[in-house]
Amino acid sequence: MEVSMSFSHDMDDEYEKLIRRMNPPRVVIDNKACKNATVIRVDSANEYGILLEVVQVLTDLNLIVTKAYISSDGGWFMDVFNVTDQDGNKVTDEGVLEYIQKSLGPEACFASSMRSVGVKQSMDHTAIELTGSDRPGLLSEVSAVLTNLKCNVVSAEVWTHNTRAASVMHVTDEETGLAVTDPQRLARIKELLCNVLKGSNKTRGARTVVSHAVTHTERRLHQMMFADRDYERVDDGLLDDNQRPNVNVVNWQDKDYSVVTIRSKDRPKLLFDTVCTLTDMQYVVFHASIDAEGPEAYQEYYIRHIDGSPVKSDAERQRVIQCLEAAIERRVSEGLKLELCTTDRVGLLSDVTRIFRENSLTVTRAEVATKAGKAVNTFYVRDASGYPVDSKTIEAIREVIGQTILKVKGSPEDPKPGSEESPTRFLFGGLFKSRSFVNFKLIRSYS
Repeated sequence: MEVSMSFSHDMDDEYEKLIRRMNPPRVVIDNKACKNATVIRVDSANEYGILLEVVQVLTDLNLIVTKAYISSDGGWFMDVFNVTDQDGNKVTDEGVLEYIQKSLGPEACFASSMRSVGVKQSMDHTAIELTGSDRPGLLSEVSAVLTNLKCNVVSAEVWTHNTRAASVMHVTDEETGLAVTDPQRLARIKELLCNVLKGSNKTRGARTVVSHAVTHTERRLHQMMFADRDYERVDDGLLDDNQRPNVNVVNWQDKDYSVVTIRSKDRPKLLFDTVCTLTDMQYVVFHASIDAEGPEAYQEYYIRHIDGSPVKSDAERQRVIQCLEAAIERRVSEGLKLELCTTDRVGLLSDVTRIFRENSLTVTRAEVATKAGKAVNTFYVRDASGYPVDSKTIEAIREVIGQTILKVKGSPEDPKPGSEESPTRFLFGGLFKSRSFVNFKLIRSYS
């Protein structure tokens, strides 16, 4: 990590701070202007990355953006979002509304988290970033290594796409409950995990990073998979062109913009995923229009590269298309949704993923969190051969994990009719996220 900073960079930062003080952001939240949504308008001095900052705040609150109009041409940033909660209702929670005002209003510093990726330090946990080739049971092996090294996974998220896997895991020392700080132990963790990720695959690399950095997990996952080139399509024969997002890029010569249009099935966080990818590819969004009120979402972006130029070649155009397709597909999970809640303990993740592996389950996507001593877990699982999980397998797992801990809703045997196949992915074997109850539900997830 480069820590030196030039005098000119310092002056640029001071100039940006001055501009923000002279033109503080203005946030207006209106629950009367629209019948079916809360309208949030943000006006501010324009800065590179400000759009991602705003979208990130709304996404982290699990708000659904149904419409958006964005304009940041010149020195001023103006955009309007129509948002609802997860149930499709207007946002009326005073705590949420106050948080939006504080996060996006005059008290906020939009550039802070953009510049703090991999910089802020935390002594509460150690962050482990993993990328490598996906295969059945990989998480089971990773979590077993961490358990043997006396580490507890307190939170994590794993994405898989196009035969690649990436994870951000937060672990603590088993004895102290705090971050692992011993340099030799950290080096050992990195070495062993990297060996597991490499496996017998010599054609694609594996990467393990261990630090105390505080990052935005979902943005880091996008960055990690982008760096791992998961957008380079593997012809697995499972996803035809008609099922992929429709992404197009053309140049508008009169205005010197490139126009990106995206049509895809709507899902939560779709806007964040596309804006995050454009930002990390160093494109600036000057204007945009978003419409996601129906089952299909339509997004239109007028962009230039950060150097001021539109897309220059067909090769660049194809790369933009591929990267946006990958960003949209990474979150798509299908299969049986498993939700579990139980008392947290060291080795729990290792035990659960081992049970999945022993019952021939493959996890397509998963998340992990612990809160107040509880491990709350979410898995999307399929049979290792790609078929839905049958009731006998579910009952076998319930017998091992516990009938009261694991509950089933819906029919495990019934595959969802007309469901789309997602790109081949095996996932590490299982992971978790916060829930207050335990259930299985057969769905295709876009969360």
